[in-house]
Amino acid sequence: MAHHNTIKANSYNSLAQRLNRFPQGAPPTELLFKILKVLFSEREAKLVSRLPIKPFTDKKAAAIWKLSLSDASVILNDLADRGILLDYEEEGNATYVLPPPMAGFFEFSMMRYRKDIDQKVLSELFYQYLNVEEDFIKDLFLNGETQLGRVFVNEGVLTNENALHVLDFERASEVIKTASQIGVGVCYCRHKMEHVGLNCGAPMDICMTFNAPAESLVRHKIARKVDAAEGLDLLNKAQDHNLVQFGENVQERVGFICNCCGCCCEALIAARKFGFLNPVHTTNFIPEIIEEKCNGCGKCVSLCPVEAMTLVTASDPHKPEKKKAKLDDDQCLGCGVCLKGCIVSALKLKSRSERVITPVNSVHRVVLMAIERGKFQNLLFDNQLLLSHRAMAAVLGVILKLPPAKQILASNQFKSRYLLALIKYAKR
Repeated sequence: MAHHNTIKANSYNSLAQRLNRFPQGAPPTELLFKILKVLFSEREAKLVSRLPIKPFTDKKAAAIWKLSLSDASVILNDLADRGILLDYEEEGNATYVLPPPMAGFFEFSMMRYRKDIDQKVLSELFYQYLNVEEDFIKDLFLNGETQLGRVFVNEGVLTNENALHVLDFERASEVIKTASQIGVGVCYCRHKMEHVGLNCGAPMDICMTFNAPAESLVRHKIARKVDAAEGLDLLNKAQDHNLVQFGENVQERVGFICNCCGCCCEALIAARKFGFLNPVHTTNFIPEIIEEKCNGCGKCVSLCPVEAMTLVTASDPHKPEKKKAKLDDDQCLGCGVCLKGCIVSALKLKSRSERVITPVNSVHRVVLMAIERGKFQNLLFDNQLLLSHRAMAAVLGVILKLPPAKQILASNQFKSRYLLALIKYAKR
C-alpha cells in the first residue's frame, strides 16, 4: 500500500513540476495536488507530466509514452474532450498543446456544467487555492512587468475625440469582428463562486474564446459556437451589466475575453488587492473628474470594480456634508465603467500620459513573461526534447527585437553562444 501511495504522490508531483515550467506556473501545495487529483487520474498525471511544452503531434506523444498511435490518440482526444489539452490541425497532422492552468485548463474545467467530475468540490478547492491561499494568484499576476491579461475600454462611453486614440486591437468589438471562430462558455469565476455561495447575479453564459482555442473548445463541446453578430450582442449585454472586458494581453489573434465582475473575477480581485503592483495591464485611458459638476452621488464609486473611486469631502463651507469623487490613478483600470453611472457628466475619459505597451502576439508575450520570471530556458528546452527549428526561430525572433536589458536577462538565463552571437550580430 505504501508503495502504491509513493507512486501516486510521485505522479502528481511530476505533473505539478511540469505545470510550473510555464511562465505562469502553479506553486505546488497540498491544495494543488487535491485539484489535480480531481482533474487527472494517476495514470493521466504521469502521462501528461511527460508532455513537451511546445505543441506536439499524436505521433510524438505516442513515442514519448511508448504507446501505440491508436492508444495515444484515444487518451489525447479524451483529455481534449475535458479541456485539459487543446487540439488543432497543422499541415494535416493532429496537433495538441497543454495549456497552462490559467488562462487554461482550470477555467476550461468550469466553462460548462458537467457530471463526470464533482464541480462543487473542485470549486471549493479552486476557491481555497486562488482566493484564500493566494500564492498562485500572486505568482500569476505580480511577477514581472508583462502580465497575462489586459483591460479593454468600454466603447459605449468613448467620445469622438477618444475614438481617435483607440487602436483596433484595443477594441473588444474588433476582436469579435475579426476572429476566425468564436466560442462562448459559462463564466468560470461566477460558476466557481456559485458553488461556494458567493456569486453575484451577473450573466453566466457570456465569456468568450477566439480563433484556435475557440475552435478546439467548440469541437469538444466545452464552448458553443456563435457568430460575430451574437458575439457583439453578448458584448453589449456585458456592458449593460457594467462588466469589465478582460482579455489576453496581445495585439494579434486574442485568445479570450472574459466579461468580469469585481466580486468574482480573480483578475479584478487581484487588481483591487494589489493594484499598485499593476497585476493587469490597463487601457490607455483614465477618467478625469470635473469637480464643479460632481454632486457626490457616489454612483461611480459603486460601479468601480477595483475601488479606484472614493468619496471625499468637497470642503464646501456652505454645504459641510457635501462629497465629491476622488480617483486613485494607480489603482484605476481605465475601463470606463464609472462613466456610465454619472448622470451629471462630471466624468470624462482622457488619454494616459504614457501609452501602455501590448505584446504583438502570444509568442512575444510568453517570451517576455518567461524572461522576467526566470523561466526563459524552459521555452527552449524541456524534459523531453529540443524545440523544433520553427519554434526556436519564433522565440529567437522575439529576443532579437527586445530592448538590451531584456536581451541580457535572456542570455543570462540561457548561456548559449548561439543566442549571444545572434544578439551581438543584431546590434551591428
